[in-house]
Amino acid sequence: MRSTLLLGTLALGLSACTVSVQSNLGVAGSTDSGLISALNPDRGEGSSYYVGEAVRFYLTTRTSGYVTLLSLDPNGNSNVLIRGASVGAGTTVFPRPQDGAVFNVAPPRGVQRVRAIFTRVRPSADLYLSGQYSSGSWNATIQQRLGGYAVADRDVRETFFYIR
Repeated sequence: MRSTLLLGTLALGLSACTVSVQSNLGVAGSTDSGLISALNPDRGEGSSYYVGEAVRFYLTTRTSGYVTLLSLDPNGNSNVLIRGASVGAGTTVFPRPQDGAVFNVAPPRGVQRVRAIFTRVRPSADLYLSGQYSSGSWNATIQQRLGGYAVADRDVRETFFYIR
């Protein structure tokens, strides 16, 4: 899932992938800790959005902590959507009013991947991945940067949608 971040309003250039939101298998940094129980776009995983439409994400966590949302667009551009947001246990809808953002879908068209990285402690700036990545290098970079966090104190969940 890939997106482009615009300041003020966040524009997502999203594309799809086949990673299941119900399983963290193969997702970099994922653990069996189960700290994140769900991550879905508001229309559901694998749904379609047209350029210009707004998208929200429902994130459910089992405990309080901090969440960083990253996107990866079809062209390999990774952007930070939310940085180290404090969340309580339960479901949080992003963007929140206090985030001062709107996520509007923007080109490129295709599969947009979005990952939630959850940590029980405030994340360091190195979890804020922006730049150009292949799917493999994005995974490896996230995995490497999560190495400083105890396995029981971190979790990663991914979802996707299509940009039409």
